[in-house]
Amino acid sequence: MEQPLVSIISINFNQIQVTTELLESLRNISFRNFEIIIVDNCSTKNSTHLITNKYPEVNYIFCEKNLGFSGGNNVGIRASKGEYLFFVNNDTKVEDGCIETLLQLFLSNSDLGIVSPRICYDLNQTNNKQIIQYAGSTHLHPLTARNEIIGDGQIDNRQYNKAEETAYVHGAAMMIKREIIDEVGVMPEEYFLYYEELDWCEQIRNAGYKVYVEPNALVFHKDSFTVGENSTLKTYYHTRNRILFVRRNRSLNQIMIFYLFLICFTIPKNTLVFLKNREWGHVSAFYKGIWWNLVGNKS
Repeated sequence: MEQPLVSIISINFNQIQVTTELLESLRNISFRNFEIIIVDNCSTKNSTHLITNKYPEVNYIFCEKNLGFSGGNNVGIRASKGEYLFFVNNDTKVEDGCIETLLQLFLSNSDLGIVSPRICYDLNQTNNKQIIQYAGSTHLHPLTARNEIIGDGQIDNRQYNKAEETAYVHGAAMMIKREIIDEVGVMPEEYFLYYEELDWCEQIRNAGYKVYVEPNALVFHKDSFTVGENSTLKTYYHTRNRILFVRRNRSLNQIMIFYLFLICFTIPKNTLVFLKNREWGHVSAFYKGIWWNLVGNKS
């Protein structure tokens, strides 16, 4: 197949060792027509010299402030030259053949907007059992604004082996054609962290393109490596951005129904769970996330 230029874009934030593991894995894939752009979101230590010496093929961009997931990726977009852009978390390993398989799907589907591969948890986190993290997703529920990840936690027996439409891609690994970005715009930066790829998928779908998962392409992912599994940061941004997503992408009637459920069920339930577990930091983060949406989106 033809090999159009692919821009591989990833974000580093105080995880240079993890990032170098990604770079090493990319040296081992058979696809060769790509550029690598690493955007450093103002890490404590500037590793530009280290990366450029050891990985001269990498365009390492150090930002003077933390721009978040979407903002950092948008820096990468503006610096990229590829016809296709492949966004991968720095704590991933791209399996050989992944890029070719995703490209083939674009070449055979003119209305494809964005696609994710099958994503499995890093084998070191699962005792070398291949466990699925993502094989597609459902749409957000109109009441809860939550969705389900298809395949999550299942042993990977290749039960998902057919490329098909899905509700949302997974931010840990997603490929998009540049002309789609030119049409719908870059990632929405209002989110900073979490939900931005879901919103992007909504914009892409509204423009008439399809969102796909291609299970025949594979990426391994060290889940929650960046912010931690039980992080108050995660609680804050999940709460904040769930509400923001509904505000940006749903009708007035849907928003009002969601708010009613939020007030009558979500807030009381989460408050009681956090208090019961004595997770005082999560209580604060949860209410800060709600408050952010009530005071004019001021951090």
